[in-house]
Amino acid sequence: MNQASAVFEEHRAMLFGIAYRMLGSVADAEDIVQEAWLRWSAVTDPVTRPRAYLARTVTNLAVNRLRSASAQREDYVGPWLPEPLVAEPDATEDVERAESVSLAMLVVLETMSPLERAVFVLKEVFGFSYGEIAGIVDRSEGSVRQVGHRARSHAHARRPRYDVSQRLQRQVTEEFLAACLGGDLNRMLELLAPEVTAWTDGGGKVQSALRPLYGADKVSRWLLGVLQRQQAQVGARVVEVNGEPGVLVTVAGVPDTVACGEVTEDGRISVLRLIRNPDKLHGLLLS
Repeated sequence: MNQASAVFEEHRAMLFGIAYRMLGSVADAEDIVQEAWLRWSAVTDPVTRPRAYLARTVTNLAVNRLRSASAQREDYVGPWLPEPLVAEPDATEDVERAESVSLAMLVVLETMSPLERAVFVLKEVFGFSYGEIAGIVDRSEGSVRQVGHRARSHAHARRPRYDVSQRLQRQVTEEFLAACLGGDLNRMLELLAPEVTAWTDGGGKVQSALRPLYGADKVSRWLLGVLQRQQAQVGARVVEVNGEPGVLVTVAGVPDTVACGEVTEDGRISVLRLIRNPDKLHGLLLS
């Protein structure tokens, strides 16, 4: 491995993390990283600060991708959710998992402008200074600082309201999965907060609710209806979804749904996100 390759590999996880957080797509993030490598490998002049140089390259590519994708998002059928990063619960050395963020935070980032998203990710996640970010996004440090404060306030106002342990999240996830697979409507209702909201992303390609579902009864019955149509072929297990307990559902061995919820302090699910768009699931590796 030559020096250019070694330097790039040293920063690859960070570059993927920046692109994935900004785009919410594993495939797009991998494309961005590959394009960054092609540009990096073509550089002939010495680069004194490769970390900042590479971050600038990936950030600019991601911002351009976001702007070109804005029209596609407007035409998206039903709710849009990020492409999930899925790992086994006992995985210990998974770069993608370590570089991921919760689906909840990715959804918050989706509501920011490309510039706000870039500044927030670079500052809050990867620890770049406002001075460094100013050079990356070609803005004055004062302007970048204002954008950063605005983005942080935006994220804080929309962040999940509850901060519960992974142990409780996993316990609730396991119990809710068992209730769903067992068709136990009463137990499902007990585990869902009365005001629960469910978002389902099918991309217009599979059955999904085109608008959010509100209320424990409506959410429970919708889930049972989907499962019962494929009962004989359904498999499901608890996995890590973007570093948090979630569920992977397969039908005839093919990924069908990735689900992740927000759990309240009293052990109920207040928000449920279900990703069913096959374009966002085809890259999952199942063991």
